[in-house]
Amino acid sequence: MEKILIVGCKKAMDDVCIGCSRCMVAFNRRDGEFSRYGKADAEMIGLLNCGDCPGATIVTRLAQMSLWNKPMNEKVTKVHVAPCIVDHCPHMETIVNKIKAKAGAEVILGTHPYKPENIFS
Repeated sequence: MEKILIVGCKKAMDDVCIGCSRCMVAFNRRDGEFSRYGKADAEMIGLLNCGDCPGATIVTRLAQMSLWNKPMNEKVTKVHVAPCIVDHCPHMETIVNKIKAKAGAEVILGTHPYKPENIFS
């Protein structure tokens, strides 16, 4: 079974995309980048923010995710980087490289296809 972690932008998650419902709806519907899972068993195991610019605490957050889930035998198998980072973050490359170096799982750029026009303008 795939265990999915979503990483988004702290500022967007706090101020624009409260609750990050678009990522969760897309996961449940298997839309956007989540379509790759089809009807396969997959669970969302977490939703993290980057820790603020320029991904200041993403490595610590990934380590905590692993540590806190170890007693439950839960391990992230895929990390999806949300559109708030992929499409709009000037630090995207740095953040993605940090995630790839620490996550120990495949990193996928993107989550949902529900991108309102001009929301980040």
